[in-house]
Amino acid sequence: MTTPAYPLKPSPGDRIAVISPGAGLPGLFPRPHELGLERLRKEFGLEPVEYPATRKMGSTPQERADDIHAAFADPEIKAVIATIGGDDQITVLPFLDRELIRANPKPFVGMSDNTNLLAYLYNTGIVGYHGATVMTALGRPVAMDPLTAESLRAALFTSGEYELRPAERWTDIDRDWADPATFGSEPETRPGNGWTWQNADRVVEGRGWGGCLEILGWLLMADREISHDLTEYDGGVLLLETSEELPSGAEVFRTLRNMGERGLLRRFSAMLMGRAKTWSFERPNSPDEGARYAAEQREAVQRALDAYAPGLMAVFDVDFGHTDPQLVLPCGGSIRVDGPARRITVTY
Repeated sequence: MTTPAYPLKPSPGDRIAVISPGAGLPGLFPRPHELGLERLRKEFGLEPVEYPATRKMGSTPQERADDIHAAFADPEIKAVIATIGGDDQITVLPFLDRELIRANPKPFVGMSDNTNLLAYLYNTGIVGYHGATVMTALGRPVAMDPLTAESLRAALFTSGEYELRPAERWTDIDRDWADPATFGSEPETRPGNGWTWQNADRVVEGRGWGGCLEILGWLLMADREISHDLTEYDGGVLLLETSEELPSGAEVFRTLRNMGERGLLRRFSAMLMGRAKTWSFERPNSPDEGARYAAEQREAVQRALDAYAPGLMAVFDVDFGHTDPQLVLPCGGSIRVDGPARRITVTY
């Protein structure tokens, strides 16, 4: 496979496609979506362009694929960002025209269910960006988290190295988008506890690959966008995080065990594990309950690494994924993990 290449970056004043490759939630919750669009215009200087399925709940896989094709094929569009995730983007992949997208490479930013499209772009030879979406990060009440905003701005507009840093404060508690009061105050945050390093006795640099663990499990089951030639992942940096569905420790372990049985885990030179999301509307855990859940997940990941990738350098509680703030990580792009110096540097 050709090593994924960085697409050209937009400049302030350019047009950016805003699409819903997963769920059309802007149609149900316009407030955070429109707030995100406003910030794209005022804070990033970009002109957002919506598509037929952007605000359409229940759009077909073909309709969403049509929007993706239109966004990538339009020479006036300089980047593409997802509105939100979802749970069925995997059904869109068979409708995509790989040659059309390969011929029109552009930065794509998304996370969660957009792990599907990031894996597709990786295999198409295009670096993608696991990170902010319009409704969550850009549509955050009152203001974007400064760390998210800085990381997204660097990913969109720059091509050099960017050093990640731990969040001083963070949250994983969501608020009701249907309640206008949600947008009257910033989310309550709590102090960060930094990153936890393991086997940090070396410096490695490799291409980032991965995303939401649940979505990667689905891709494995469907046998889509994960190469049968596992040497493609040799020396890479594995990116893993979990969603608001709060998968149990047993489920996390089993998914990683299956990746290990396939021979995938031992191919990577390092792993970055996102801070676990411990709260959802269905499971509004107390701080103590959340801490127990996070510890259970950590133990599950550790058990899988011990069995299938002993000695792998790992960094836990990195601020990407379903918690806030959301650092942007390049999928297919270079990530340098410096264990002795406790530093992570990405190339956008």
